[in-house]
Amino acid sequence: MTLSRILAVLLLAASGIASAQEAAPEAKVAMLMTKALSDYPGKEGVMITVEYPPGAVDPVHRHDAHAFLYVLEGSIVMGVRGGKEVTLTAGQTFYEGPNDVHTVGRNASKTEPAKFVVFLLKNRGAPVLTPAK
Repeated sequence: MTLSRILAVLLLAASGIASAQEAAPEAKVAMLMTKALSDYPGKEGVMITVEYPPGAVDPVHRHDAHAFLYVLEGSIVMGVRGGKEVTLTAGQTFYEGPNDVHTVGRNASKTEPAKFVVFLLKNRGAPVLTPAK
């Protein structure tokens, strides 16, 4: 999936939230790399960075992948359906499994940006993000 498709999916999913919230700033997603994993046929590793402007909120979504997150700067709030919300700061990590629905993803600050890197282990060619309810 190209970066423009990822951003389009994020924008479409965010549009449903916008009516419930006042135009929260949108996350900026940048593709760092995609690599087919020959030792794991049909799988690939994908690395992205996500920048949350102050007040940014993600739509509810899933990755259908193992997702490993590392906070580079700022503070973020993350949570999956059935789990507890956690507030993470620079140097902390978070994990989402292939069956998790990411119900909470936001910048913990209304005044400071946040940035994190995500490594996804997923089926080759599958989307990075799928909107969910």
